[in-house]
This record gives sequence, C-alpha cells and structure tokens, in this order.
Amino acid sequence: MHDIAGIENVHSFITLAEELNFRRTAERLNLDQSALSRRIQKLESVLGFRLLERTTREVTLTQAGRSFYEDNAHLLRRYGASVALARRIAEGKAGSLTVGYMAFAATELMPAAVARFRQLHPHVDLTIRYIRTQGQKIALANDEIDAGYMIGPFDHSDYHTLGLTAEPLYVVTPRSHPLLRLPVITPADLAGQGLILGDLDEWGEYRWKLNHLFSAEGISLNVTLEASNTLALIGLVAAGLGITIYPESLIGFLGRNVEVRQIIHPLFRSRTVLVWKRSNRARQLRDFVEVAKLTGSR
Repeated sequence: MHDIAGIENVHSFITLAEELNFRRTAERLNLDQSALSRRIQKLESVLGFRLLERTTREVTLTQAGRSFYEDNAHLLRRYGASVALARRIAEGKAGSLTVGYMAFAATELMPAAVARFRQLHPHVDLTIRYIRTQGQKIALANDEIDAGYMIGPFDHSDYHTLGLTAEPLYVVTPRSHPLLRLPVITPADLAGQGLILGDLDEWGEYRWKLNHLFSAEGISLNVTLEASNTLALIGLVAAGLGITIYPESLIGFLGRNVEVRQIIHPLFRSRTVLVWKRSNRARQLRDFVEVAKLTGSR
C-alpha cells in the first residue's frame, strides 16, 4: 500500500468493501456519495488497478480489490486502535507512570494520592517504588521514575518541587523514660541522650537533616546504635537501649511499647516534597501532580 494513497482513501475503500453499497458507506463515513466516489477513483489511480466493478444494480470487488481488502482490513483496524490508544495516552487515560517514595510518605501521602489517582485514571499503569531520597534523585535523573516523594527541601533548576508537609518531629522513648517527666521537651533536653537512628545507607538524608537542626542549636548528636528499618529502631527503643526521633507521619504505627512526645521548636520539622523533571510534560504526570496537591499539601 503506497503512503501517497492516503489513510482516508484506504479507509473509505475498506468500508465500501464491507458494505458493497455506496449509499450505506457514505452514511457510515458521513460523506456524500460523490465525495466517496472521488476517494475511490483517486485510490485506484494511485494504485494503478481497479478495485471495484460497479453497475446500476450492484458493487462487487475485483480480484485485485478483494486481495487488497484482505491484506489491509486488519491493518486499518490496528491503525484505528493505535490512534485511540495514543489519544488516551495524550489525555492521560492510558500509558504508564512510575512514582518513587521514601518511608515518611509511605503511611499517608503516597497511598492517598495513589488511591485517588487510580480512581480518576484507571487506565494508567501506575507503579510505585520504595527508594530512599538520594536514590530518587538519581532515578529521576535517569528517567527511571517520573516523580518522587522525598525529604525536602530540594531546589534544582531542572526540577519542579511541590511542598506537601512540614510535620513536627517527635522523640520516641521507652516507657517510663526520664524525659517523659518533663512538661515539654525541647532540643536542649536531648543533648547527651543516647540516640538510635537509621543507618546512613538508608537514612542518610534524614540523618543529615537532623544533624543540621541540632547543630544550629549547638547540640551534637550522640548516636549509640544504628538500624536500617523502622521496626528494628522501635524494637531497640522499646528494649531500653536508647531513644529515637521520628516525624509525625510514623507516630501512629509505633505500637504500645514506646512513648512519644513532640519536640517543641518551630524549626524541628520534617518536610516532604514531590519532585519531577521540568522536561517531563506527560499528561498522566500532570494529573498525578494535581492529585498530590489535593491529597497532600498542607
């Protein structure tokens, strides 16, 4: 099939070959019969052979016309399906989207956005991946994810950043810990306390933020133990081996063997941001960002 023949002319012939009636075909294509006749004549002229035999009573396919129809009918259906799929992708109704998230977004922010997005855009293939903050920055740069929930702030000229939360930090202690007897707990009260924190491989960005906050108050952190996951950290605290510091989003998942108190200081907060490339203009990404704004910004 020559490209010069044109999809419209081929489509008109395929429809006519199925109907074998100019009037019904013209109605299906929303054309007048003279326009349909011109399309068929132009196609035959380009191809160099007759496709139809037409009398006052009937329309039939020539042998060449039948061969051309059988070879191209399925191609035209595939073309129509590909156009429909591309249109859905352009409208954000299909395609794929990959979103990264770190631990602090795993409890509420990310699940709420994913649930709402799937409800609004069920035909988008949405994948979520747990990746620490620093790893998300690399994944975004390599186009391995489209957006990422990470510890903020994050300022870079190549990326958009949406601020979602600035949640208070809490000290997590064993039961009956001396800190619990204080009317309020400030950063100064944690000076010298044995801290159990996430290790640098998994919690590096959070550890850097904590160091920055405490250093600004003239306090050096006394890290006595490290662990790689939240369950291990809480288990060590519950066993009386030290205290830890968690953002508010994780407080509801700590269980009954530890106690929590907010650290009273206006700057002692953990920020979560959604980040994506400025060059990524996919409709489904824009739709996800809008959902993230509605389900997470505060």
